Amino acid sequence: MSFLWAGLVILSTGFGAARGRMDAVARAAAEGAASAAEISIAMAGTICLWSGVMELFRAAGLSDILADFLRPVLKFLFPDAARDPETMAALSGNLSANLLGLGNAATPLGIRAARRMEQTSPPDARGIASDELCRLVILNTASVQLIPATAAALRSAAGCPTPFDILPAVWLTSILSVTAGLLADRIFRRFSKIRRGDFQK
Repeated sequence: MSFLWAGLVILSTGFGAARGRMDAVARAAAEGAASAAEISIAMAGTICLWSGVMELFRAAGLSDILADFLRPVLKFLFPDAARDPETMAALSGNLSANLLGLGNAATPLGIRAARRMEQTSPPDARGIASDELCRLVILNTASVQLIPATAAALRSAAGCPTPFDILPAVWLTSILSVTAGLLADRIFRRFSKIRRGDFQK
């Protein structure tokens, strides 16, 4: 990403210099920096509020209840990982944290689950991303969020009077994205098995 942003800056500066509009480039850079600072300050309050609410949910045991509720689904999606209680606990905690919008709590739990999958895999398969590890990446990338606090904070900072009216659209699109990801995982796994079978023949 650093190379991408550096390239964009160099290209925009180069085009501005070539067209003799460096004053416009400098003005846009200053306005962009000011807008970024304003949005960051405006978002900070909303994010702190909902982070506190999410932490109250966690302290009240709601995340643990949700994790227990999700265990049957996770056992179906991760049959090999389900054999290890520690991996299963990290997986259920990761998914429930994502559902509640607790991104800071979800990330270390996802890393812990991935490490446990690596440690409990057969010795000859270590260092290779397993099907279940790829599935974990899908669930974290296209996670369903019950309360999208960050998106709502951005809308509020932009002056939207009803920042949470996107909830139905967020729920629908995130469910569809997770479904599409899991279907793609299943299709590619089946295709990979067919290719491996042809190669062995």
